[in-house]
Amino acid sequence: MRKSINTWLDEYAESHQNKINKSIHWICVPLITFTLLGLLSLISYDFKTYNIDLASILIAIAIIFYFRLSKSLAVGMLIFSTICIFILSKLKTIIPGSNLIILYILVFIISWIGQFIGHKIEGKKPSFIKDIQFLLIGPVWLLSFIYKKLNIPI
Repeated sequence: MRKSINTWLDEYAESHQNKINKSIHWICVPLITFTLLGLLSLISYDFKTYNIDLASILIAIAIIFYFRLSKSLAVGMLIFSTICIFILSKLKTIIPGSNLIILYILVFIISWIGQFIGHKIEGKKPSFIKDIQFLLIGPVWLLSFIYKKLNIPI
């Protein structure tokens, strides 16, 4: 039986009650998502006249996952992902490739350290240790708070 979006969000929230941990997540989860997409955007393949990168593949898979849970959150994540891809494409024109890789890796690692510090403060293990799919839930968990403030149904 497939979990509902509310079940996923409630289970994720169980290990995210501490105010400091939540604040860390508001910074680190978007940075992890952004830098992961950045790293994956640097790996691309040419199929005749079409070029596809791994970031686009990850986004497509994630949006399908989200769409099955919540159409409105899927749209929000598609918007967020599109903004990320736009910024990443601009960064590619400003920063040389090797420097981008270093930047993405450093921010990715520092953000994960922040996440683990948050969970140490919380006193609970990260949710993804229980189920790897929680790596996809973190961003929509944050987005669900924005939706609630804007009165957008999830």
